[in-house]
Amino acid sequence: MQHPPFAPSRASRPDQEQKQAALSYLNEAWAEALHDGIDGDCLAQASLFAAFNELVNTYGEEAVATFVEGLPSRIRSGEFSVITLKQ
Repeated sequence: MQHPPFAPSRASRPDQEQKQAALSYLNEAWAEALHDGIDGDCLAQASLFAAFNELVNTYGEEAVATFVEGLPSRIRSGEFSVITLKQ
């Protein structure tokens, strides 16, 4: 289905807005899978595989390998940790 010429395309969204929308979709799918009894560790591994597959298809193996070299320090610095505050 094509959009009329006056309709803004989804690709024209700002990058940050697209990332927020993508994260929302992933969070919904993740919650549904957990509800259906899929183990969180299995979800994480499958998600990483799918993400790396997409990145390799888009940027190539060498670029992705270079990208992941920086992950250990980002993980250790807490960039991927979510702190929940108790009220």
